[in-house]
Amino acid sequence: MNRMSSETEPLNASTEQLLTAAVEALGGSRRAGQEAMATAVTRAFENKRHLAVQAGTGTGKSLAYLVPALRHAQNTDSTVIVSTATIALQRQLVNRDLPRLADALEPLLERRPTFAIMKGRSNYLCMHKISAQPEEDALIDQGDLSWLGSHISRLNDWANDTDTGDRDDLDPGVPDLAWKQVSVTSRECIGATRCPHGEECFAEVARARAKEADVVVTNHALLAIDALSEASVLPDHEVVVIDEAHELDGRITAVASSEITVASLTLAARRAGKLGAEGREERLVEVAGDLEILLRAMEPGRWRTMDEGSTGSLVALRDSLWSLRSTIATAPEGEAANDPERNAERLNLANHLQEIHDSVVRILGVFDEDDPSQQRDVVWLSQDHRRGDALHVAPLSVAGLLHERLFTDNTVVLASATLTIGGNFNAMAASWGLPKGTWDSLDAGTPFNPAKAGILYTARHLPGPGRDGLTTETLDEIHELIMAAGGRTLGLFSSRRAAEQATEAMRLRLPFDVLCQGDDSTGALVKRFTDSENTCLFGTLSLWQGVDVPGRSLSLVLIDRIPFPRPDDPLLQARKEAADAEGRNGFMEVAATHAALLMAQGAGRLLRSVTDRGVVAVLDNRLVTKRYGGFLRSSMPRFWDTTDPAVVRAALKRLVGS
Repeated sequence: MNRMSSETEPLNASTEQLLTAAVEALGGSRRAGQEAMATAVTRAFENKRHLAVQAGTGTGKSLAYLVPALRHAQNTDSTVIVSTATIALQRQLVNRDLPRLADALEPLLERRPTFAIMKGRSNYLCMHKISAQPEEDALIDQGDLSWLGSHISRLNDWANDTDTGDRDDLDPGVPDLAWKQVSVTSRECIGATRCPHGEECFAEVARARAKEADVVVTNHALLAIDALSEASVLPDHEVVVIDEAHELDGRITAVASSEITVASLTLAARRAGKLGAEGREERLVEVAGDLEILLRAMEPGRWRTMDEGSTGSLVALRDSLWSLRSTIATAPEGEAANDPERNAERLNLANHLQEIHDSVVRILGVFDEDDPSQQRDVVWLSQDHRRGDALHVAPLSVAGLLHERLFTDNTVVLASATLTIGGNFNAMAASWGLPKGTWDSLDAGTPFNPAKAGILYTARHLPGPGRDGLTTETLDEIHELIMAAGGRTLGLFSSRRAAEQATEAMRLRLPFDVLCQGDDSTGALVKRFTDSENTCLFGTLSLWQGVDVPGRSLSLVLIDRIPFPRPDDPLLQARKEAADAEGRNGFMEVAATHAALLMAQGAGRLLRSVTDRGVVAVLDNRLVTKRYGGFLRSSMPRFWDTTDPAVVRAALKRLVGS
């Protein structure tokens, strides 16, 4: 691609002119708040100040940041990174918005705008892993061979047909365990120059394509990897746009977290045994077995201290991993030239063992009294009958990391439909680590009028939520509301047990179909719900955001209880305690903020077009009886409020007849 030289004069076309051309070419109309957002984004780029933008559904926020991004890229001869949390938004940007924008803006720009998508290595097939797959993979437990074998065989066939190697292009998909057999993480990758398949590497091809693009669309996980690693993963850039920014904290935390399982240790030992590990793999199996016994005897939850037995077990594991890694990393003379596939497997496994080793060191460091800086991490044990026990380590906060690695070196625009918590941006800015005095904010509003289009109903008369599931009174309330709405209900529940309890009860009482998350893929269930006007869909937290069902199929959003984090969530509880210890209000800072963000997201499912009407019904009286209720309500759309069930049922019945 012919990039502009650094001496090229800036483009004369203003953001407003480009936005007008884009909207006209795409056959739409200027939306409320869109021009204000586009202007603010342009100003942020030019003044090198961070910007937080709340832009409600229907604002057209993707155009409002893509137009300034393309203009900035061509003005400065640089790449702009656009990061999203969800695959759905990535696909929308790359497959719909950016191609149409390129057509619309080409006549007004120096050249045709270019764009590319870039994901982490684990999203692409690894040709080395594919070529190294034996016909009968001895690394897989015999009980799993029939289940995994068919998936892996299909992936091998697909590798010969795909042009991208991108997991998202595989339809239907495969389970995570199968995909892991044919992919590598960035730390496991041995590098294109040392890999015998470097020239045909799907991840490298995607990376090369991204280097010359005006806009590169990526995800929060890869953005985190780029920020955390010493080497650059993304193309050189100075400007980043983060859409779905309400998810940034959680996605960065996930990337900065690690887990250790006995299954992963055993699998690594088996791989090492095939490469001539001089018996050191047997020691790893032995240590892993001791660890398994230790973890089974412990209660799940956070580790606040580490006893001598646990310390000894983890020290033995650390030493065994390093010994095995050192042995595996030393290849026999001539192997690199004579057997490049085996040498590549050796390097890959050495990287993997190093990654596990570093996680063990990190866990031990949390309890190192001589190094209090390590106590920024949280360690906990989880137990799962299917996956086995897992030892986790995660950062207590990612604010410092983002402050140092993202906001210091880049100008960042953070956008979402829900960023104001308790009526302002302060809570989100603190969780991101935005440096004080370096950022501006804008609430671009929404083309909807929530006070006229929606009702927020709080069932004040119901008993408070308890630990024994949904009460009889709550189930009766759900039944009455759905009957008044004629079906057309999205039920958002705080636990799988509650969703399944409500589904079972309503299927016996309602004349409408009731779909439950888990019956089919989420996408398939949402499609059935959308296509059938009187159907109900019940589910848990993954339905609280991203579900877009405009029109008559959705008139009622039910929320069973305020979604505070579970008391046994080790990480969030640790963050709450840390805030309390520093004299802040840990409940409001962590638990209430977490709940407020989800309440805003859940309530946002109701109005998806300017003609939508309906009710958000919260079956938890704490929304109006507790002091923090006002904080939660101020984070939600400004619906008309009521606690009168008769008023709400009458309104729903009028909607059915309209």
